[in-house]
Amino acid sequence: MRILLLTPQPPYPPHAGGALRTLGLLEGLHQAGHTIDLLSFISDSAPDPLTTPAAALCQQITTIPLPARSLRRRLRDLLTGRTDMAQRFASTAFTAALSTHLRAERYDVIQAEGLEVAAYLQQAKTEQPEAALIYSSTNAEYELQRVMFRADRLIPARWPRAIYSLIQSQRLARFERAICRLSNLVIATSQPDARCFERLAPGVKIYVVPNGIHTADYAGASSSVELGGAALMFTGSMNYRPNVDAMLWFAEQVLDRVTAAVPNTRLYIVGQQPHPRLDPLRQRRDVQITGFVQDVSPFLHSCTVYVAPLQTGGGTRLKLLQAMAARCAIVTTSIGALGLDIVPGTQALIADDALSFAQAVIALLNDASRRAALGQAAETLVRTTYDWAAIAPKLRAVYDDPALHRRG
Repeated sequence: MRILLLTPQPPYPPHAGGALRTLGLLEGLHQAGHTIDLLSFISDSAPDPLTTPAAALCQQITTIPLPARSLRRRLRDLLTGRTDMAQRFASTAFTAALSTHLRAERYDVIQAEGLEVAAYLQQAKTEQPEAALIYSSTNAEYELQRVMFRADRLIPARWPRAIYSLIQSQRLARFERAICRLSNLVIATSQPDARCFERLAPGVKIYVVPNGIHTADYAGASSSVELGGAALMFTGSMNYRPNVDAMLWFAEQVLDRVTAAVPNTRLYIVGQQPHPRLDPLRQRRDVQITGFVQDVSPFLHSCTVYVAPLQTGGGTRLKLLQAMAARCAIVTTSIGALGLDIVPGTQALIADDALSFAQAVIALLNDASRRAALGQAAETLVRTTYDWAAIAPKLRAVYDDPALHRRG
C-alpha cells in the first residue's frame, strides 16, 4: 500500500519518545513492503531528514517548520473553547503541503501519528475521501489530563493547573472522540489506553501496537561515565510535565530518606530541555541535571538503580524500555509500569508512596545480587516483548485489516 504518514517530528535524531516510535513504525512498514511518504514538522536544530537513514525508508519526505504559537494565542484559544493540544501545531504551511501531497498522489492510507497532527485527518478526509484513515495515538490524552487534574486539585498551589487540566480533559475528550469516529481504525500503545478509547468511542476498531526499541542498541555502551557507587538515574524529555513532576516529587519526598541511609547517593536527571521548575534542584549537592546527552546508554550502564517515580502519564514508556534493555535495576510506580507486562518484584520493584519508594531504592543500593536478577529479568522481557522484531507482527496486522482496503 501507499501510505502518507503525518508526524509532529521527524524520526531523526531518535532521542525523544515520539521520534523513536516514528522510526520504529517507518522501519516496520518499509520491511512489510509498503511505500511511505512522510510529512512532518521539524525544528530548526534538527538535521535534514534527507541526510539521515530515514531517507532510505521513505519514497519522499516533506518537512514544515514548527509553527510559533504565542501565549496570547494560547489564552485566546482557551477562552474561545478550542483544545490546546489540537491547536498546538496549527499551520497554514502544513495544510498547503498536505493538499499538495493529496493532489499529487492517491493514497491507500493516511495516518496521523499523535494528537498534535490528528486535526489534519479531517482535511485528508475532505480532499481524498477514498483513502483509509488511521489515528495512531501516543497517549489517551483526555485521560492523561484527567489524571493530572485529580493530582493537582489536592494541592492549593496547583489549583490553576488543575482548572486548566479539567478544561482540557473535557475538550480533549470531545476532540479525540471525533477523531476516533472519523478514522477507519485507531492504534493505541497500551491496553489501558485502548480501554480509554473504547469508552470514549464505542464500536471503533482499536489495535494495540506498543512502543518498542531495538534492544541490541542498549545491550552495551560505547563509552563509560563515572557516576559513583550509589547513582540513581532518571531519563526523559525534561520539559514534559509528568517527568518534571516525577523528579520534583522524588527530590522532595524520597531522596532525603535514601541519602540518610546511603550517604553517597546521587541522583542524575538526564534529558533534553530541563524545565525551569527543576532549577531549585540544581542547588542540591546530591542532584545533577545533565540536560541533553547524545547517547543515554553510557549513563544507563553506569547507574546503580534506575528510578521512574511517575505520578501521571500514559502509553508505554520508552525510558523504561531503554533501562530494561540495559539491564538496569528499576524502581517505579504503578503508573510508571502501566501498560507494560512487568511482574512486580520480578522485572522491577513497584512502590507508590514516598516511604515505600525510598525503602525499595535503599534495598537495591545495598544488594548487588538483587539488582543483577532484576536487570536480567527486565532485559529478557523487553527483548521478547518490546523489541521491534517482536512488535512487527502486531504492526502488520493493522495494515492487513480489510477496513483499510475498502474504498469510499
